[in-house]
Amino acid sequence: MSTPTSTRTVLLRRGEVHSPADPFATAMVVEAGHVAWVGSEGAADAFADGVDEVLDLDGALVTPAFTDAHVHTTSTGLALTGLDLTAARSRTEALTLVREFATARPTDRVLLGHGWDAARWPEDRPPSRAELDEATGGRPLYLSRIDVHSAVVSTALLDLVPGVTARPGYVQDGPLTRDAHHAVRAAALGAVGPQQRTEAQRAALRHAASLGIGSLHECGGPDISSEDDFTGLLDLARSEPGPRVAGYWADRDIERVRGLGALGAAGDLFVDGALGSHTACLHAPYKDAAHTGTAYLTAEDVAAHLVACTEAGLQAGFHAIGDAAVSAVVEGLRAAAEKVGLARVRAARHRVEHAEMLTPETIAAFAEFGLTASVQPAFDALWGGEDGMYADRLGAERARTLNPYAALLRAGVPLAFGSDAPVTPLDPWGTVRAAAFHRTPGHRVSVRAAFTAHTRGGWRAVGRDDAGVLVPGAPADYAVWRTDELIVQAPDDRVARWSTDPRSGTPGLPDLSPGAQLPVCLRTVVSGQPVFVGPDE
Repeated sequence: MSTPTSTRTVLLRRGEVHSPADPFATAMVVEAGHVAWVGSEGAADAFADGVDEVLDLDGALVTPAFTDAHVHTTSTGLALTGLDLTAARSRTEALTLVREFATARPTDRVLLGHGWDAARWPEDRPPSRAELDEATGGRPLYLSRIDVHSAVVSTALLDLVPGVTARPGYVQDGPLTRDAHHAVRAAALGAVGPQQRTEAQRAALRHAASLGIGSLHECGGPDISSEDDFTGLLDLARSEPGPRVAGYWADRDIERVRGLGALGAAGDLFVDGALGSHTACLHAPYKDAAHTGTAYLTAEDVAAHLVACTEAGLQAGFHAIGDAAVSAVVEGLRAAAEKVGLARVRAARHRVEHAEMLTPETIAAFAEFGLTASVQPAFDALWGGEDGMYADRLGAERARTLNPYAALLRAGVPLAFGSDAPVTPLDPWGTVRAAAFHRTPGHRVSVRAAFTAHTRGGWRAVGRDDAGVLVPGAPADYAVWRTDELIVQAPDDRVARWSTDPRSGTPGLPDLSPGAQLPVCLRTVVSGQPVFVGPDE
C-alpha cells in the first residue's frame, strides 16, 4: 500500500485533532510523511519557525483518514461515469434512463449500467430482454443489480458469449446469476478499453479522496474483473498522488496471486452469493423462494485454501453472507487449524467479507480463529428494518439477526468497515452513522467504535497495527473536516447518549444522529501529501 511521501514539514494548528495521544490536542506536526507530534496550541509555538508550512485550521477537525475495506474500484468509477440506476423509482423510469444513456453514448462498444433494484419498484420486476433491446436499439447492454450478483442484459450482449445459455444461472428472460452472470460480466468489462478503464479508476480514487478516504482495499478476482484491471489499478495508485490501494485477488492459485502483487488470496472469493439475488447460501429456505441459495465452495474447499495460504504466509479471505456459507467458512477454519495449528491460523489474520448471517456460535469461532470481519453497515441502512429487503427474503425474525456488530465487538472480533462500492456509495461518515444507528437497536455500536472500525480497523485488516491513528510515528494519513460541535455518542439510551464534558478524556467526534448534517471534507492527506483540497481551503 505504498504511496509517494512528502518531505515537507507542516504544522497544523488552531483546530481539533482527534488523537488518543492527547484528547485535547489542537495542533499536529507532520514530518517526512509521518506524524511527528500532537499537542496543545501553546506548545505549537515552539514548532512554528522550524516548519515549511503552517496550516491554520480555523477550528476544523482533523481525524485519521478513513479506510474503505471493500471496494471494486473500476466498477465504482464506471458507475460514477456511466449509467447509475440507483435512483430509478420504477421499471419505466429505468428504461427511460437506459434509452437516454444509449443515445448519449453512440460510440461505446458496450453500454454499462448499475444499481437497479426491482424490489423497490411498483412493478416488482426488472426490465425484460425485449424492453432492453428496444431501449438500446439492439446494442450490447449490461445492467448489474444493486448487489452486483445478478444482471439483466440485452440480446446483443448474449450474442458475444458463445454457449452462455447452457451455463448455470441462465434464464430465458430474467436476471442472470452464477456462471452465466460471470460470463456476461467478463464480456462487458472486457469491452472497456484501457483508456476508459484508467479514467474510471482515476475518477473513483479522486472521489474517494474528496470524502476523506486515504486508503481502500480493492477486492478483485477472475470472476469480478481482469488481471489487467487489477495490476493497472495498483500501478496507478503507486504512480499518482491519491488514496493508498491494498489489492486482494480472489483466486485459489497462490502463485498467480503472488505474481499479481496482491496482498492476499482474499476479497470476493465467493462461498455464496447475495440475499437480494437469492444466491446467498442458507440453512433454511428463503421466505420468498423455495430454495436455499447457491454454494460455490464447500467447507473442504475453504480448508484447503486456508491451509495453502497459511503455509505460504499469505492472507486468505472469503465472501460469505448466508448462514450456511458462514458455517462452511467456520468448518473450514477448524479443519485448517487442526492441520497447521491454531496459532498460525490466527497470526495470518484471515478475513471474511460481509459475514451478515451470524449466530453466537459462528461469532465465537471468528474470535477463536482471529478472523477479521470486513463488513458494510450501509447494507443494513439500505435493506434492514421490518419492511426492508432482508425481511422480504428471510422474514422479519431472521432479518433481525443480520449484521450483529455489537455482538462481534463484545466477542473481540476485529471489525473493518467498507462500502462494497458500487453496491453502496463511498460514504464513510454515513457508514459510521449506519453502524451507530443500526435498524436493530441491539446491534448498534458507539460512534467511537464505528469510527475506529472505519479507520484503524482497515489498517489492522492488512496487518498494520501502527496506522490509522494520529500518534507520533504513525503514517500522516489524515483528513480535515468542517463540522459542528464534537460530542461523545453512545449507541443507545442505556448509557448517556452524548457528552461534551472535557473531564471524560475521550476525543469527541461529530454528532451523527439521524438528520444531523455530516462533516464536509476540506482536505485529505496521504503520507503527508495532499491528495484532495476542497474549494473552501
